Amino acid sequence: MDTFTALLQESILGNTGSQWLISFGIFLFFIFLRGPLAHTFVSLLHRLSAKTKNTLDDAVVSAVEPPVRLVFVLLGLYGMLAFLTLPAELDKFNSHFFHSMFAFTIFWSLYRIVDIFSDFVNEYQGKIAQRFSADLALFLIKGVKLVLVIMGFVIIVQEWGYNFTGFLASLGLGGLAFALAAKDTAANLFGSLVIFSDKPFDVGDWIQTPSVEGTVESIGIRSTRVRTFAKALVAVPNATLANSPITNWSRMTMRRIKMTVGLTYDTSSSQMQTILTQIREMLKEDADINNKTILIHFTDFQDSALGIFCYFFTNTTNWQEYLNVRERINLNIMKIVEENRASFAFPSQSVYIESLPDNPKESLEV
Repeated sequence: MDTFTALLQESILGNTGSQWLISFGIFLFFIFLRGPLAHTFVSLLHRLSAKTKNTLDDAVVSAVEPPVRLVFVLLGLYGMLAFLTLPAELDKFNSHFFHSMFAFTIFWSLYRIVDIFSDFVNEYQGKIAQRFSADLALFLIKGVKLVLVIMGFVIIVQEWGYNFTGFLASLGLGGLAFALAAKDTAANLFGSLVIFSDKPFDVGDWIQTPSVEGTVESIGIRSTRVRTFAKALVAVPNATLANSPITNWSRMTMRRIKMTVGLTYDTSSSQMQTILTQIREMLKEDADINNKTILIHFTDFQDSALGIFCYFFTNTTNWQEYLNVRERINLNIMKIVEENRASFAFPSQSVYIESLPDNPKESLEV
């Protein structure tokens, strides 16, 4: 007992043993009770957030619980060191350390709160996409998170006396060279912003550009991946897509059928009129043909045919269904032509001989 009493009174690094014992007790008190204390504090916040109708504030409270636990640990460590008498140099170090850690805790909390919005966008992507691009929202959230990381890093570095602004200025020509080297990356970044905001296509759309045609599989920050009809995967830089004309075939409302039917020149005018009328009626009665635009007209006297111009649209945009409709229409046109005893023309050339020589043999010898 005397030994223990002597140990408590002995000076260790400018503090008695009893001071060290009490300081460790303060630290252990916060360590063991950080869970219940943090839970009590967070429960109080949950009770306050439960009074609102939305669930976003509840998610925010849950997100800040880990940083709150760290705060109680820092409080215990701060109370431990504040109870002791320490050299001025160590006090200065502790001041920088605690300022840095509390700054880290604040930015960590903000980072976790921003993460909640990522989960919110992913969960309600279908509803948000009607008014706002979910992809753009996720991109902006990632940008905010990156800004928070950079700001937290700069504040902590400056707290320890490092001139971060001077460091950036010292980059000089190196920074300029880096900017020039990254200009393509920056162009792709702004190109992705254009795609996310303007939304000329979505994942799964069939698009055609001067450089590629196929189905969009993914839209990234740097490039967009397109699966061609040959099943090859092409990564197209977003800067190229943003500056190229894009045809989005998936957003067609109808599919066009445009063709010219050629009949032989022995077709009479009455036959032609009947054929034109029957083709128009056949198309108007077909449920798969859009009735707003049906153009069937005898337009051309071609070299070897009488041309009937056909221009109309199918209601379906599905490729397989479109081919089935077009096949049925072609067969119906063939049937109408056959029933009117007319014939389809094919490329031909007629040669007229005005006279033959009296002696073909002599003609051949000449």
